[in-house]
Parts: sequence; structure tokens; C-alpha cells
Amino acid sequence: MPERRLSNLSVIFYAQGVKANVAFFDKKPGSERAWTRKLWIYDMRTNKTFTLKTNALKREDLDEFVEVFKPGATQNRKPIWSEKKPEGRWRAFGIEELLARDKVSLDIFWLKDESLEDSANLPDPDVIAAEIAEDLRTALEQFEAIQADLSRK
Repeated sequence: MPERRLSNLSVIFYAQGVKANVAFFDKKPGSERAWTRKLWIYDMRTNKTFTLKTNALKREDLDEFVEVFKPGATQNRKPIWSEKKPEGRWRAFGIEELLARDKVSLDIFWLKDESLEDSANLPDPDVIAAEIAEDLRTALEQFEAIQADLSRK
């Protein structure tokens, strides 16, 4: 998994098809009181599907996140989720709310997953099987490329 360090931020990109949250932390000295009072989350997992061949992640897919993240100006952050706008992908959770979660789980979601609600409209099994086969072929190509790189070293 490639990692890029920007200032005090760490961004980790996981394998294709893995839906994961990315957490950003500022490097701070130790303290008895937690520095973090709010955890801001941008949900790019729900109802978003990126694939290597047919729908690759593009820079413009991150435009909204870049706009709301406001590095260096966190005091200016504003959620785009609200009770009136439940489809908003950017919101904050207070430390007390997080600590009250079962095992302090950070597997947090709030958007309705359309794929779960729309299971009656799933593609035919042969279409699903073809998509799985394509994903496996792509993964095999990636592993073969890694193997080739390693054997040259």
C-alpha cells in the first residue's frame, strides 16, 4: 500500500475494491487531555464505486473533499451533512460520541447505501460473474507486475 506524507498528514491508499476511511492526524506532543475534540469524516465509500479499468478514481472525484477539508484552517470547517441534508458526505463527530460507540469503533457511516436498498435490481448473475472475473484478471496483472519488479532487484 503506497503511502504519501504531506507535512504532518499521512494518507494511505488501500487495494482496489477495499472500502476504507482515511484518517488524518496532526503531530502533537503528548497530553493528558485528548487533543482531538472532533473527528471529521468524509464518506467516499457509500454509493461510490471506483475500478481500475472502467471507473478509475480521478482528481475531480476528490474536489468536494479538498474544498471542505481546509488544511491549516480547520476552524473554518463546516459540515455538509445535516438532518435537512442527509446525503451530505462531510460531518464531524464529537469525542464523547465516538467514545460511546461499541469498542470505540470508527467504522462510521450515515448515508443510505443504495446498493443494499436496491437489491431487487441487481444485474443478472452472469454480469456479476463477468465483473468479478475482470476484477480478478486486473488483480492478477498487478501481482504479475509486482513479481516482475521484485525479480529484477
